[in-house]
Amino acid sequence: MNGDLTPSSYRRNLFLTGRYLSLNAQRTKREKTGRMSPTDNELMTEVRDGRVERLAVLFERYQTMLYNFFLRLTGNRAASEDLVQEVFMRVLKYRAGYLGDSRFNVWLFQIARNAHIDHLRKQKGDLPLDEQFAEAPDRGPLPDAAYEADREAELVRRALDRLPVRKREILVLFRFQNLKLREIAELLGCQVGTVKAQAHRALKDLGRIYLELAGGKAS
Repeated sequence: MNGDLTPSSYRRNLFLTGRYLSLNAQRTKREKTGRMSPTDNELMTEVRDGRVERLAVLFERYQTMLYNFFLRLTGNRAASEDLVQEVFMRVLKYRAGYLGDSRFNVWLFQIARNAHIDHLRKQKGDLPLDEQFAEAPDRGPLPDAAYEADREAELVRRALDRLPVRKREILVLFRFQNLKLREIAELLGCQVGTVKAQAHRALKDLGRIYLELAGGKAS
């Protein structure tokens, strides 16, 4: 029966079809059905009520977003993949606590934040994240434009890594995950004005660190 699936067995079922499909592929798959897709909240309510196989649909919708969220926080691809799986295992484990009184993505990113915090605690004493960035794959010379774009992306990643975790989270959620300020405020348990001010300060600090790394002079 669906309700009898254990976390370990569901892990095998959930990830059999592969990880991190493109968002366009997901949309195309849904559009072919010609039917209105259920909302995230509706799907999660079904999962909570015992139809745990419906979690696979939520996984398809959020796997890429969560992977990019973790990748920008950790700089580590393998760890990001593991954290995506951990988030959905926690969703399954704590499904009975889903009340549906807030947007699903806010509830999901709260779980993601907690998973990332636990990951950081486990990594104490390991290599710092800036050393993980040094593990980029070998590649040949790039054209000038491509080299500059690649170098700029690397500097942004390193600058993000130097921000305190709280500021890094806010920037990633707001600038890269495109969460609204009110959603981030709900997620962090603070006022929208507080989030707006923190995002502004985080962007200013990011720009200062980026200039330092690029060899410029911070204002």
